[in-house]
Amino acid sequence: MRVGHCTKVSRSVNMENLQNEYLFPEIFMREFVHTQKYPHARLIRLGVGNTTEPIPDIITSSMAEHAHALSTVQGYRGYGAEQGHMELRRAIAEKFYNNMGIEGDEVFVSDGAQCDISRLQMLLGSNVTIAVQDPSFPAYIDSTVIAGRAGRFQEETGKYKNIVYLNCRPENNFFPDLSTASRADIIFFCSPNNPTGNAASQQQLKQLVEFAKANGSIIVYDSSYAAYISDDSPRSIYEIPGAREVAIEVSSFSKFAGFTGVRLGWTVVPDELSYANGFPVIKDYNRIVCTCFNGASNIAQAGGLACLSAEGYQAITTVVDYYKENAKIIVDTFRSLGLKVYGGKNAPYIWVHFPGLSSWDVFNEILEKTDIVTIPGKGFGPGGEEYIRVGAFAPRESILEASKRLKTLF
Repeated sequence: MRVGHCTKVSRSVNMENLQNEYLFPEIFMREFVHTQKYPHARLIRLGVGNTTEPIPDIITSSMAEHAHALSTVQGYRGYGAEQGHMELRRAIAEKFYNNMGIEGDEVFVSDGAQCDISRLQMLLGSNVTIAVQDPSFPAYIDSTVIAGRAGRFQEETGKYKNIVYLNCRPENNFFPDLSTASRADIIFFCSPNNPTGNAASQQQLKQLVEFAKANGSIIVYDSSYAAYISDDSPRSIYEIPGAREVAIEVSSFSKFAGFTGVRLGWTVVPDELSYANGFPVIKDYNRIVCTCFNGASNIAQAGGLACLSAEGYQAITTVVDYYKENAKIIVDTFRSLGLKVYGGKNAPYIWVHFPGLSSWDVFNEILEKTDIVTIPGKGFGPGGEEYIRVGAFAPRESILEASKRLKTLF
Protein backbone atom coordinates (compact mmCIF):
# COMPACT_ATOMS: atom_id res chain seq x y z
CA MET A 1 0.00 0.00 0.00
CA ARG A 2 1.43 3.36 -1.06
CA VAL A 3 1.55 5.91 1.77
CA GLY A 4 2.33 9.57 1.21
CA HIS A 5 0.88 12.40 3.27
CA CYS A 6 -1.40 11.17 6.07
CA THR A 7 -4.16 13.16 7.76
CA LYS A 8 -4.78 12.94 11.51
CA VAL A 9 -8.14 11.25 10.94
CA SER A 10 -8.32 7.69 12.22
CA ARG A 11 -9.82 5.01 10.03
CA SER A 12 -13.19 3.72 11.20
CA VAL A 13 -12.74 0.65 13.39
CA ASN A 14 -15.92 -0.70 11.81
CA MET A 15 -14.42 -0.53 8.32
CA GLU A 16 -11.30 -2.23 9.65
CA ASN A 17 -13.56 -5.00 10.97
CA LEU A 18 -14.82 -5.90 7.48
CA GLN A 19 -13.35 -9.12 6.10
CA ASN A 20 -11.75 -8.80 2.64
CA GLU A 21 -13.55 -6.98 -0.15
CA TYR A 22 -17.30 -7.09 -0.75
CA LEU A 23 -18.10 -10.42 -2.44
CA PHE A 24 -19.19 -9.30 -5.90
CA PRO A 25 -16.29 -6.91 -6.69
CA GLU A 26 -14.02 -9.80 -5.66
CA ILE A 27 -15.73 -11.98 -8.27
CA PHE A 28 -15.30 -9.26 -10.91
CA MET A 29 -11.59 -9.03 -10.02
CA ARG A 30 -11.14 -12.78 -10.46
CA GLU A 31 -13.00 -12.61 -13.77
CA PHE A 32 -10.59 -9.91 -14.91
CA VAL A 33 -7.52 -11.91 -13.88
CA HIS A 34 -8.89 -14.92 -15.78
CA THR A 35 -9.49 -12.92 -18.97
CA GLN A 36 -5.97 -11.48 -18.75
CA LYS A 37 -4.60 -15.00 -18.48
CA TYR A 38 -6.86 -16.34 -21.23
CA PRO A 39 -7.64 -13.39 -23.55
CA HIS A 40 -9.52 -15.57 -26.05
CA ALA A 41 -11.74 -17.28 -23.46
CA ARG A 42 -15.49 -17.07 -24.11
CA LEU A 43 -16.60 -16.27 -20.60
CA ILE A 44 -20.11 -17.23 -19.47
CA ARG A 45 -21.18 -15.19 -16.46
CA LEU A 46 -23.57 -17.09 -14.18
CA GLY A 47 -22.26 -15.44 -11.02
CA VAL A 48 -23.33 -11.92 -10.08
CA GLY A 49 -27.11 -11.68 -10.54
CA ASN A 50 -27.12 -9.15 -13.34
CA THR A 51 -30.08 -9.37 -15.72
CA THR A 52 -29.31 -9.75 -19.42
CA GLU A 53 -32.60 -9.61 -21.36
CA PRO A 54 -33.83 -6.29 -22.79
CA ILE A 55 -36.46 -4.34 -20.89
CA PRO A 56 -39.79 -4.58 -22.78
CA ASP A 57 -40.44 -1.69 -25.17
CA ILE A 58 -43.66 -0.61 -23.44
CA ILE A 59 -41.57 0.24 -20.37
CA THR A 60 -38.57 1.86 -22.05
CA SER A 61 -40.95 3.89 -24.25
CA SER A 62 -42.54 5.34 -21.15
CA MET A 63 -39.14 6.27 -19.72
CA ALA A 64 -38.03 7.77 -23.04
CA GLU A 65 -41.21 9.82 -23.28
CA HIS A 66 -40.71 11.09 -19.74
CA ALA A 67 -37.06 11.92 -20.43
CA HIS A 68 -37.96 13.83 -23.59
CA ALA A 69 -40.66 15.76 -21.74
CA LEU A 70 -37.94 17.16 -19.47
CA SER A 71 -36.73 19.20 -22.46
CA THR A 72 -40.06 21.05 -22.63
CA VAL A 73 -41.48 23.79 -20.46
CA GLN A 74 -44.66 21.83 -19.87
CA GLY A 75 -42.93 18.54 -19.06
CA TYR A 76 -39.98 19.67 -16.98
CA ARG A 77 -39.93 18.47 -13.36
CA GLY A 78 -37.25 18.98 -10.73
CA TYR A 79 -37.16 17.41 -7.30
CA GLY A 80 -39.99 15.05 -6.52
CA ALA A 81 -41.20 13.75 -3.17
CA GLU A 82 -38.44 11.92 -1.31
CA GLN A 83 -40.87 9.06 -0.64
CA GLY A 84 -41.67 8.66 -4.35
CA HIS A 85 -44.52 9.72 -6.60
CA MET A 86 -47.80 8.88 -4.92
CA GLU A 87 -49.19 7.36 -8.12
CA LEU A 88 -46.38 4.78 -8.11
CA ARG A 89 -46.62 4.20 -4.35
CA ARG A 90 -50.32 3.43 -4.70
CA ALA A 91 -49.72 1.21 -7.73
CA ILE A 92 -47.14 -0.84 -5.78
CA ALA A 93 -49.56 -1.21 -2.85
CA GLU A 94 -52.39 -2.30 -5.15
CA LYS A 95 -50.30 -4.67 -7.29
CA PHE A 96 -48.26 -6.46 -4.64
CA TYR A 97 -50.21 -5.96 -1.40
CA ASN A 98 -53.83 -6.17 -2.46
CA ASN A 99 -56.04 -7.27 0.47
CA MET A 100 -53.06 -7.09 2.87
CA GLY A 101 -53.94 -3.69 4.29
CA ILE A 102 -50.93 -1.86 2.84
CA GLU A 103 -51.63 1.70 1.69
CA GLY A 104 -49.64 3.87 -0.70
CA ASP A 105 -48.38 6.16 2.06
CA GLU A 106 -46.70 3.15 3.75
CA VAL A 107 -44.63 2.51 0.59
CA PHE A 108 -41.32 4.37 0.17
CA VAL A 109 -39.94 4.30 -3.38
CA SER A 110 -36.16 4.15 -3.62
CA ASP A 111 -33.18 3.48 -5.85
CA GLY A 112 -33.08 -0.20 -4.91
CA ALA A 113 -33.36 -2.72 -2.10
CA GLN A 114 -29.64 -2.80 -1.34
CA CYS A 115 -29.59 0.95 -0.70
CA ASP A 116 -32.64 0.59 1.52
CA ILE A 117 -30.92 -2.09 3.61
CA SER A 118 -28.25 0.46 4.52
CA ARG A 119 -30.87 3.15 5.20
CA LEU A 120 -32.60 0.74 7.57
CA GLN A 121 -29.29 0.16 9.34
CA MET A 122 -29.05 3.93 9.77
CA LEU A 123 -32.58 3.95 11.20
CA LEU A 124 -31.79 1.42 13.91
CA GLY A 125 -30.32 2.23 17.32
CA SER A 126 -26.60 1.67 17.85
CA ASN A 127 -27.14 -1.11 20.38
CA VAL A 128 -29.64 -3.29 18.55
CA THR A 129 -28.80 -6.93 17.94
CA ILE A 130 -29.01 -8.49 14.49
CA ALA A 131 -29.91 -11.97 13.21
CA VAL A 132 -29.35 -13.22 9.66
CA GLN A 133 -30.01 -16.40 7.76
CA ASP A 134 -26.87 -18.46 7.19
CA PRO A 135 -26.20 -18.44 4.27
CA SER A 136 -27.53 -15.03 3.29
CA PHE A 137 -27.01 -12.03 1.01
CA PRO A 138 -23.74 -10.43 2.22
CA ALA A 139 -25.10 -6.87 2.41
CA TYR A 140 -27.04 -7.72 5.59
CA ILE A 141 -23.84 -8.68 7.42
CA ASP A 142 -21.51 -6.10 5.89
CA SER A 143 -23.89 -3.21 6.60
CA THR A 144 -24.20 -4.49 10.19
CA VAL A 145 -20.40 -4.46 10.51
CA ILE A 146 -20.18 -0.93 9.09
CA ALA A 147 -22.85 0.20 11.57
CA GLY A 148 -20.71 -1.14 14.43
CA ARG A 149 -23.12 -3.81 15.65
CA ALA A 150 -21.32 -6.99 14.61
CA GLY A 151 -18.58 -7.42 17.21
CA ARG A 152 -15.22 -8.91 16.34
CA PHE A 153 -14.81 -11.44 13.54
CA GLN A 154 -13.99 -14.92 14.82
CA GLU A 155 -11.62 -16.72 12.46
CA GLU A 156 -12.36 -20.16 13.92
CA THR A 157 -16.08 -19.97 13.13
CA GLY A 158 -16.14 -17.51 10.24
CA LYS A 159 -18.76 -15.51 12.15
CA TYR A 160 -19.04 -12.15 13.86
CA LYS A 161 -19.41 -12.43 17.62
CA ASN A 162 -22.53 -10.29 18.06
CA ILE A 163 -24.53 -11.48 15.03
CA VAL A 164 -27.01 -14.31 15.46
CA TYR A 165 -26.60 -16.77 12.58
CA LEU A 166 -29.79 -18.70 11.81
CA ASN A 167 -28.78 -22.02 10.26
CA CYS A 168 -30.67 -22.58 6.97
CA ARG A 169 -29.56 -25.79 5.30
CA PRO A 170 -31.16 -28.72 3.47
CA GLU A 171 -31.39 -30.69 6.73
CA ASN A 172 -33.91 -28.18 8.14
CA ASN A 173 -35.57 -27.30 4.82
CA PHE A 174 -33.63 -24.03 4.77
CA PHE A 175 -35.63 -22.69 7.72
CA PRO A 176 -34.07 -22.15 11.16
CA ASP A 177 -35.12 -24.00 14.31
CA LEU A 178 -36.66 -21.01 16.06
CA SER A 179 -37.23 -22.99 19.26
CA THR A 180 -33.48 -22.87 19.89
CA ALA A 181 -32.66 -19.57 18.17
CA SER A 182 -31.28 -16.69 20.23
CA ARG A 183 -33.33 -13.52 20.44
CA ALA A 184 -32.31 -10.58 18.29
CA ASP A 185 -33.86 -7.13 17.88
CA ILE A 186 -33.73 -7.23 14.08
CA ILE A 187 -34.12 -10.34 11.92
CA PHE A 188 -33.02 -10.07 8.28
CA PHE A 189 -34.94 -12.68 6.31
CA CYS A 190 -34.94 -13.12 2.52
CA SER A 191 -37.54 -15.24 0.70
CA PRO A 192 -37.12 -16.51 -1.94
CA ASN A 193 -33.67 -16.72 -0.47
CA ASN A 194 -30.50 -15.43 -2.05
CA PRO A 195 -28.39 -17.59 -2.41
CA THR A 196 -30.23 -20.90 -1.77
CA GLY A 197 -33.27 -20.17 -3.97
CA ASN A 198 -35.61 -21.55 -1.31
CA ALA A 199 -38.98 -19.89 -0.66
CA ALA A 200 -40.38 -20.11 2.86
CA SER A 201 -43.82 -21.67 3.24
CA GLN A 202 -46.90 -20.08 4.79
CA GLN A 203 -46.43 -22.16 7.94
CA GLN A 204 -42.75 -21.27 8.23
CA LEU A 205 -43.42 -17.55 7.92
CA LYS A 206 -46.22 -17.87 10.45
CA GLN A 207 -43.63 -19.28 12.86
CA LEU A 208 -41.28 -16.40 12.06
CA VAL A 209 -43.94 -13.76 12.74
CA GLU A 210 -44.93 -15.49 15.99
CA PHE A 211 -41.25 -15.67 17.00
CA ALA A 212 -40.82 -11.94 16.33
CA LYS A 213 -43.96 -11.09 18.30
CA ALA A 214 -42.94 -13.24 21.27
CA ASN A 215 -39.47 -11.66 21.34
CA GLY A 216 -40.43 -8.09 20.52
CA SER A 217 -38.30 -8.21 17.36
CA ILE A 218 -38.61 -6.51 13.96
CA ILE A 219 -38.30 -8.57 10.78
CA VAL A 220 -36.66 -6.93 7.77
CA TYR A 221 -38.11 -9.08 5.01
CA ASP A 222 -36.48 -9.01 1.58
CA SER A 223 -38.94 -10.07 -1.14
CA SER A 224 -36.83 -9.02 -4.13
CA TYR A 225 -37.31 -12.37 -5.88
CA ALA A 226 -41.04 -12.85 -5.18
CA ALA A 227 -41.93 -12.67 -8.89
CA TYR A 228 -40.11 -15.98 -9.42
CA ILE A 229 -42.32 -17.97 -7.04
CA SER A 230 -44.01 -20.81 -8.92
CA ASP A 231 -45.97 -22.47 -6.11
CA ASP A 232 -48.18 -21.30 -3.25
CA SER A 233 -45.33 -19.88 -1.15
CA PRO A 234 -46.13 -16.38 0.15
CA ARG A 235 -44.86 -13.49 -1.97
CA SER A 236 -45.00 -11.04 0.92
CA ILE A 237 -44.58 -11.25 4.68
CA TYR A 238 -47.87 -9.32 4.94
CA GLU A 239 -49.75 -12.40 3.78
CA ILE A 240 -49.16 -13.60 7.34
CA PRO A 241 -51.64 -12.34 9.99
CA GLY A 242 -49.97 -9.98 12.45
CA ALA A 243 -46.97 -9.21 10.24
CA ARG A 244 -47.89 -5.53 9.99
CA GLU A 245 -47.01 -5.21 13.67
CA VAL A 246 -43.54 -6.75 13.39
CA ALA A 247 -42.20 -6.46 9.83
CA ILE A 248 -40.66 -4.08 7.31
CA GLU A 249 -40.49 -5.32 3.71
CA VAL A 250 -37.90 -4.30 1.12
CA SER A 251 -38.19 -5.16 -2.56
CA SER A 252 -36.93 -4.20 -5.98
CA PHE A 253 -37.68 -3.82 -9.67
CA SER A 254 -34.18 -5.09 -10.50
CA LYS A 255 -34.71 -8.80 -11.00
CA PHE A 256 -38.31 -8.94 -12.20
CA ALA A 257 -38.24 -5.90 -14.49
CA GLY A 258 -34.57 -5.86 -15.54
CA PHE A 259 -33.94 -2.60 -13.67
CA THR A 260 -30.48 -3.57 -12.37
CA GLY A 261 -29.07 -0.50 -14.14
CA VAL A 262 -32.17 1.69 -14.01
CA ARG A 263 -32.30 1.42 -10.18
CA LEU A 264 -35.74 1.34 -8.55
CA GLY A 265 -37.07 -0.37 -5.45
CA TRP A 266 -39.30 0.17 -2.45
CA THR A 267 -39.65 -0.37 1.28
CA VAL A 268 -42.92 -0.88 3.14
CA VAL A 269 -43.17 0.37 6.72
CA PRO A 270 -46.64 -0.26 8.17
CA ASP A 271 -48.28 2.34 10.40
CA GLU A 272 -48.75 -0.27 13.17
CA LEU A 273 -45.02 -1.00 13.55
CA SER A 274 -43.76 0.69 16.72
CA TYR A 275 -40.69 0.91 18.91
CA ALA A 276 -40.68 -0.21 22.55
CA ASN A 277 -41.87 3.27 23.62
CA GLY A 278 -44.80 3.20 21.18
CA PHE A 279 -43.30 5.66 18.70
CA PRO A 280 -44.17 4.74 15.07
CA VAL A 281 -41.20 3.40 13.10
CA ILE A 282 -42.62 4.91 9.89
CA LYS A 283 -42.07 8.45 11.22
CA ASP A 284 -38.38 7.81 11.83
CA TYR A 285 -37.95 6.07 8.48
CA ASN A 286 -39.59 9.02 6.75
CA ARG A 287 -37.06 11.29 8.47
CA ILE A 288 -34.16 9.06 7.35
CA VAL A 289 -35.41 9.14 3.76
CA CYS A 290 -35.91 12.91 3.77
CA THR A 291 -32.45 13.46 5.27
CA CYS A 292 -30.44 11.01 3.15
CA PHE A 293 -32.27 10.75 -0.15
CA ASN A 294 -33.67 13.15 -2.74
CA GLY A 295 -36.02 10.59 -4.22
CA ALA A 296 -35.74 8.06 -7.02
CA SER A 297 -35.22 9.28 -10.57
CA ASN A 298 -38.40 10.62 -12.16
CA ILE A 299 -37.52 8.65 -15.29
CA ALA A 300 -37.07 5.40 -13.36
CA GLN A 301 -40.37 5.95 -11.58
CA ALA A 302 -42.13 6.44 -14.91
CA GLY A 303 -40.70 3.08 -15.95
CA GLY A 304 -41.85 1.51 -12.70
CA LEU A 305 -45.38 2.74 -13.27
CA ALA A 306 -45.32 1.28 -16.79
CA CYS A 307 -44.16 -2.07 -15.34
CA LEU A 308 -47.29 -2.21 -13.19
CA SER A 309 -49.73 -1.52 -16.02
CA ALA A 310 -51.59 -4.59 -17.30
CA GLU A 311 -49.61 -4.70 -20.55
CA GLY A 312 -46.30 -3.86 -18.90
CA TYR A 313 -46.66 -6.50 -16.21
CA GLN A 314 -47.53 -9.14 -18.78
CA ALA A 315 -44.41 -8.21 -20.75
CA ILE A 316 -42.04 -8.45 -17.78
CA THR A 317 -43.66 -11.72 -16.67
CA THR A 318 -42.61 -13.17 -20.02
CA VAL A 319 -39.00 -12.19 -19.27
CA VAL A 320 -39.21 -13.74 -15.79
CA ASP A 321 -40.50 -16.96 -17.37
CA TYR A 322 -37.48 -16.91 -19.70
CA TYR A 323 -35.11 -16.82 -16.72
CA LYS A 324 -37.10 -19.54 -14.96
CA GLU A 325 -36.64 -21.80 -17.98
CA ASN A 326 -32.91 -21.02 -17.85
CA ALA A 327 -32.93 -22.09 -14.20
CA LYS A 328 -34.61 -25.37 -15.08
CA ILE A 329 -31.91 -26.14 -17.66
CA ILE A 330 -29.18 -25.49 -15.08
CA VAL A 331 -30.92 -27.61 -12.43
CA ASP A 332 -31.34 -30.49 -14.88
CA THR A 333 -27.68 -30.21 -15.90
CA PHE A 334 -26.28 -30.52 -12.39
CA ARG A 335 -28.75 -33.25 -11.43
CA SER A 336 -27.72 -35.25 -14.48
CA LEU A 337 -24.19 -35.14 -13.07
CA GLY A 338 -25.37 -36.75 -9.83
CA LEU A 339 -25.07 -33.61 -7.71
CA LYS A 340 -27.51 -32.41 -5.05
CA VAL A 341 -29.22 -29.30 -6.36
CA TYR A 342 -31.53 -26.85 -4.58
CA GLY A 343 -33.41 -23.74 -5.71
CA GLY A 344 -34.21 -22.86 -9.30
CA LYS A 345 -37.96 -23.36 -8.88
CA ASN A 346 -38.93 -20.22 -6.97
CA ALA A 347 -35.82 -18.14 -7.65
CA PRO A 348 -33.30 -17.45 -10.42
CA TYR A 349 -30.54 -19.05 -8.34
CA ILE A 350 -29.39 -22.66 -8.15
CA TRP A 351 -27.56 -23.90 -5.06
CA VAL A 352 -25.28 -26.86 -5.84
CA HIS A 353 -23.61 -29.05 -3.21
CA PHE A 354 -20.03 -30.34 -3.55
CA PRO A 355 -19.57 -32.40 -0.35
CA GLY A 356 -16.20 -32.06 1.34
CA LEU A 357 -14.88 -29.44 -1.08
CA SER A 358 -14.00 -25.79 -0.57
CA SER A 359 -16.48 -23.58 -2.40
CA TRP A 360 -13.66 -21.28 -3.57
CA ASP A 361 -11.80 -24.32 -4.94
CA VAL A 362 -14.91 -25.39 -6.86
CA PHE A 363 -15.39 -21.84 -8.14
CA ASN A 364 -11.77 -21.71 -9.30
CA GLU A 365 -11.89 -25.12 -10.99
CA ILE A 366 -15.08 -24.33 -12.90
CA LEU A 367 -13.69 -20.96 -14.01
CA GLU A 368 -10.30 -22.40 -14.97
CA LYS A 369 -11.61 -25.40 -16.90
CA THR A 370 -14.88 -24.16 -18.41
CA ASP A 371 -14.64 -20.33 -18.45
CA ILE A 372 -17.90 -20.21 -16.44
CA VAL A 373 -18.25 -17.73 -13.58
CA THR A 374 -20.27 -18.87 -10.55
CA ILE A 375 -20.28 -17.69 -6.93
CA PRO A 376 -18.59 -19.61 -4.09
CA GLY A 377 -21.09 -20.36 -1.34
CA LYS A 378 -18.74 -19.29 1.44
CA GLY A 379 -19.14 -15.73 0.22
CA PHE A 380 -22.67 -15.88 1.68
CA GLY A 381 -21.51 -16.96 5.13
CA PRO A 382 -20.02 -20.06 6.77
CA GLY A 383 -23.21 -22.01 6.02
CA GLY A 384 -22.41 -21.70 2.32
CA GLU A 385 -19.21 -23.72 2.41
CA GLU A 386 -19.23 -26.74 0.03
CA TYR A 387 -21.79 -24.99 -2.22
CA ILE A 388 -21.75 -22.75 -5.26
CA ARG A 389 -24.51 -20.42 -6.45
CA VAL A 390 -25.30 -20.48 -10.15
CA GLY A 391 -27.47 -17.74 -11.63
CA ALA A 392 -30.01 -18.03 -14.44
CA PHE A 393 -29.44 -14.53 -15.81
CA ALA A 394 -27.95 -15.12 -19.26
CA PRO A 395 -29.04 -15.47 -22.88
CA ARG A 396 -30.45 -18.94 -23.64
CA GLU A 397 -27.55 -19.84 -25.93
CA SER A 398 -25.11 -19.12 -23.09
CA ILE A 399 -27.10 -21.32 -20.72
CA LEU A 400 -27.08 -24.18 -23.23
CA GLU A 401 -23.36 -23.74 -23.87
CA ALA A 402 -22.69 -23.69 -20.10
CA SER A 403 -24.65 -26.91 -19.73
CA LYS A 404 -22.55 -28.53 -22.44
CA ARG A 405 -19.25 -27.39 -20.87
CA LEU A 406 -20.24 -28.52 -17.36
CA LYS A 407 -21.14 -31.98 -18.61
CA THR A 408 -17.60 -32.36 -19.96
CA LEU A 409 -16.05 -31.25 -16.65
CA PHE A 410 -17.80 -33.53 -14.17
